[in-house]
Amino acid sequence: MAVSIEEVSSSLVREYLNRKGLKRTIACMDEEHPRTEASINNRSLLRQILNLEGLYRKNKVESFPLKTLLEIIVKYHINGHKNDKRTGNESDPLHSPQSVCLIDDSTTATPAGMTDSKSDQKDIYPSSLSETDVLSSPSPTGFQAYESDDKQIQPLLSSAQDNEGMMKREPEKRTSTAESTQRSRNNRIRRGMMAGPVASTSQELNNKRKNRGQEVPKLILRKGEESDHLRNRAAGKGLYQKGLEGGLSEISPADSVFGQQEFPSMPESLQREHSFEKLGEEIQMARRVKSLPRTTVANLDVPEMVLDDVDDDDNTQELSKVSFQRAITEHSSSSCPMDQHTAMELKVVLLGSSRNCFNVEWRNQGFTFSETHDLRYGIVQKKGGPCGVLASVQAFVLKKLLFENIKRSDADLQKLRPSNTTRRKCLISAVAEILWRAGEEKQAKLAINSGRNHFTPCGQYKSEGVLEKITCFTVDNSKDLQLLLEQHIEQFETGQLGCLLLTISAVLTRSIEKVTEDMDVPTTTLIGAHGYCTQELVNLLLCGRAVSNVFDNDMELDSGNGNMTLLKGIKDHCDVGLLSLFEHYNILKVGAYLKTPLYPIWVVCSESHFSVLFGLQRELLTYQDKGLEFDLYYYDGLANQHEEIRLTVSVGNWVPSSQTVDTDLIPPMELCIRTRWKDAFVNWNDTEPIL
Repeated sequence: MAVSIEEVSSSLVREYLNRKGLKRTIACMDEEHPRTEASINNRSLLRQILNLEGLYRKNKVESFPLKTLLEIIVKYHINGHKNDKRTGNESDPLHSPQSVCLIDDSTTATPAGMTDSKSDQKDIYPSSLSETDVLSSPSPTGFQAYESDDKQIQPLLSSAQDNEGMMKREPEKRTSTAESTQRSRNNRIRRGMMAGPVASTSQELNNKRKNRGQEVPKLILRKGEESDHLRNRAAGKGLYQKGLEGGLSEISPADSVFGQQEFPSMPESLQREHSFEKLGEEIQMARRVKSLPRTTVANLDVPEMVLDDVDDDDNTQELSKVSFQRAITEHSSSSCPMDQHTAMELKVVLLGSSRNCFNVEWRNQGFTFSETHDLRYGIVQKKGGPCGVLASVQAFVLKKLLFENIKRSDADLQKLRPSNTTRRKCLISAVAEILWRAGEEKQAKLAINSGRNHFTPCGQYKSEGVLEKITCFTVDNSKDLQLLLEQHIEQFETGQLGCLLLTISAVLTRSIEKVTEDMDVPTTTLIGAHGYCTQELVNLLLCGRAVSNVFDNDMELDSGNGNMTLLKGIKDHCDVGLLSLFEHYNILKVGAYLKTPLYPIWVVCSESHFSVLFGLQRELLTYQDKGLEFDLYYYDGLANQHEEIRLTVSVGNWVPSSQTVDTDLIPPMELCIRTRWKDAFVNWNDTEPIL
């Protein structure tokens, strides 16, 4: 199987983000660019695919190895570009340009005609030059060292005045570089090339660079003090002085000249022996210093490339709420893009065949609320078809709005005119409760439209651009489910696929296998003829199980010859109930679990259409039916309502008679109400009855 360049590249970026601890960035990346089966999650395998084994081993033995593969690649290419410009014979691809000898141009004389740029300097003690070679060529002014490439001689020592001048020029260079860097950054901000908060001022950045630059001299100072102590004990007197200022080593000229000035009473042979010992220790010191990293602005070839420091104690309250929520869900949710096998199974259980497609009524339906003043709680249905899904969600929204997290002092009618924020929160809680119940309160799956295809359809699957773009998130607790819904609620509320996304989420949460097992006939579909919702889909949303019946518990029927047929019903009381016109015609039986729910909210099935009937007083479920009078509110998202419909129900005051009005003229809603409250009289309160 050919390796995908896109997947290897994304895996390389994820490895970098993971090693750097950028968990929120990984969460954003997984959302916008989800992982696939071809994603590489093994770091060793990623090294093999990128042929980085050699570079990885060389990096591992470095004094300061890099942590990420991306940094190793970048370092290799940067050094490869610099090696093309050099005349030396450095062949190690991982030799860092920052690991230069700290005894630089301030400790050596710069001959006339040579540039003063640090990028052109060579190591004073190249690794290919032995100590014997260095000591074999004394000069009247001091020791001289050979360069490994051109064999030209550079003086080892310089005058104290030259050193002092270089040290004076060093702060000026840093100041001018900092000023140019700040101007460059401001220009890029104005041009729109640089975004994001600037955590540090230029003065703070300079202080940080100075502090980092002083760490290396402190190490050298400690090593120098230990060496001085040993030499003083051996010779009785120091052979040289070593001062550190600004991170540069300074050697007195008198210490490097043979003669009688330092030890007039010491024999010349002994003086030469001590001088040899001193120079040998200097060579070892230079080699140790060479391996220490040093970062200076002069070492950067591109001065425009400036990374602003961000302190760990920055005010995290400035981060957006969405970013914070993404960080939380990163630890508790996992995402998986849709594959063709799952898409085909979904189409079979929803539509009956993988060649069928969702009609336009389903693809263009979301959970958009009405802007009519008296109906702000209602979800608007555009066209017929997904009414069962909309009515079920509407019932749970009303439960949240009327009976949960609402102050008791609020007027009942005021609850039915919620603000945009309140009704959105109720929608989030309603969808979360539906999915959490479908997952048996153990886990839930949320289908989100990622905006790009995750597989190329082939074979018996007919593409329509819906399931191919789905990414499924799995969560293990209800709080994380709500946080995830808050991030993506716009896809459900205002998006065109909101109704489909909830249906797919409920089926995947319950699992396709369990949904099939719930049905009396495994070949039953959740979306029936002409795009209508079946009772199985409504039961899945209301009760968490896609059973085919609405009576209480299961029922066994003797089909003859000793064979028993099991009909599956509702197992327990539900938060919201269901009333059906089919019961009035003795076509089916609605059990007490759905007729008497925990809250006075019912999904009504009348004339093959689902709508909602609800009351404001929970107590009406516990009162005796006889002599009871109460109000019920009716809402139909498809009826293009413009006003509130309030029904006053009187129980026990109406006696049916054959001489009364023809039953064909009785509104179907009244017949549904009488399946729950027998002999009930319904007053429409000057509202036109719905026939």
